[in-house]
Amino acid sequence: MSRSKRKWDHIQYALETGQKRLTGFDDIKFVNQSLPGSNLDSVKLETKIGELSLSSPILINAMTGGGGERTYRINRELAIAARETGSAIAVGSQMAALKDPAERRSYEVVREMNPEGIILANLGSEATTGQAKAAIDMIQADGLQIHLNVVQELTMPEGDRSFAGALKRIIEIQQIVGIPVIVKEVGFGISAETADALVSAGIRYVDVGGFGGTNFAEIENKRRDRLLTFFEDWGIPTAASIIETKSASQELSVIASGGMQSSLDIVKALATGADGAAMAGYLLKTLMENGTEELIQEIQMMKNEIAVIMTAVGVHTIEELKSVPLVISGDTHHWLDQRGIDTKTFARRRKF
Repeated sequence: MSRSKRKWDHIQYALETGQKRLTGFDDIKFVNQSLPGSNLDSVKLETKIGELSLSSPILINAMTGGGGERTYRINRELAIAARETGSAIAVGSQMAALKDPAERRSYEVVREMNPEGIILANLGSEATTGQAKAAIDMIQADGLQIHLNVVQELTMPEGDRSFAGALKRIIEIQQIVGIPVIVKEVGFGISAETADALVSAGIRYVDVGGFGGTNFAEIENKRRDRLLTFFEDWGIPTAASIIETKSASQELSVIASGGMQSSLDIVKALATGADGAAMAGYLLKTLMENGTEELIQEIQMMKNEIAVIMTAVGVHTIEELKSVPLVISGDTHHWLDQRGIDTKTFARRRKF
């Protein structure tokens, strides 16, 4: 099967399988503040992910590219939405364009449509330093995502079977590219152990890509004769992954992703320690079903709702959100407790 056909299959299967609300965010509740002392007009949505300054915490995460005319059109419309809403945007893996120059335009269109925006390049951990430079130059990227997708590759019939040397290659890329390198999971979650290894290697940016959103093991199983169904329930739920990652190191700038579906999910992700929240499947579904204008309106409405929720909990900045009290229950509490993380510290926070 051609890479282009596989990319389009991934989009179709992602829309078909959907998201099953298994992120863990439903286990997180804000403690009501009857005297919040806040003012909606004073709320600011600006945030920083390391040295990247964003006008809002919403990012349009890596989805596609390298799938011919259809993915060209999707990326074009996503770039327009990013431009109109002031959102950062990441492209899908650019390896397709590095191997087939005819596919470059499905990525280059993102910069063409969004010349002043923050755009993230994207490659897998198999990439070389030369490929990383080429991917960055292709779209004049402000940052580079390097995705880790071991479980997806193992489930993919034609996927990689060796993952030796991945961290060494990431370190080499970081040393030469001169822009932020963001290590990203693709739906199975960054663990505290992985976060420790990344921090020790000098990495300072992580996109947790937690379990609960688009399930790439389920998608790849649709392309197999003998199914590896045990991988379909494999991974760290997004809420737990954020907290695990931050527990490993407060030095890490964390992007939350993996099944983000609403403004409330985003605010909960920020309150548990993330600096930004990236959405993919939900925004793709909105675009495909309702068009670009509806997508723009949806992102703008989520930004407004984020400000409303921040007002309710009594904060005016994203940084202040990280000090509001939260109660964590259910499976997320159980997971974190078993992993040695005391959830009471979230419930006993005092912002005043």
